[in-house]
Amino acid sequence: MSQQKKSNTLLYVGVAAAGGVGYYLYTAGGNPKVAEKNFESDLSKASAKVKSEVPGRTNEAKKDAEKWATVAGAKVDSAVDKARVEAAKVEQYGKDAKNDALKKIDAADRKIEAEASKAKSGISSWFGGK
Repeated sequence: MSQQKKSNTLLYVGVAAAGGVGYYLYTAGGNPKVAEKNFESDLSKASAKVKSEVPGRTNEAKKDAEKWATVAGAKVDSAVDKARVEAAKVEQYGKDAKNDALKKIDAADRKIEAEASKAKSGISSWFGGK
């Protein structure tokens, strides 16, 4: 069985090649030189068509890549802007927290100084000084 499958593949390739040769010989009226020229002409046309399509596809791909890069760049810019806004909020929160802490420290210092002043005057009165 596997021998037959291998030979079938080779058979199909052979039939396709013979069909191609037969087509060119038939269209050339049986003249092998004319058939060869027709084959070369068709091959040249096919090659030119492929070459002409490849640069067009390259341009399309380039345009698609540029469009994608523009969209991706806009998304990155948006993300950076959002990150800057969030960083500014965090920075402001830090400044507010620092200011609140400094106010509480100042209030605590004033209270401690007031209490120390009362204690000092109380202790001074024990010893008869002013």
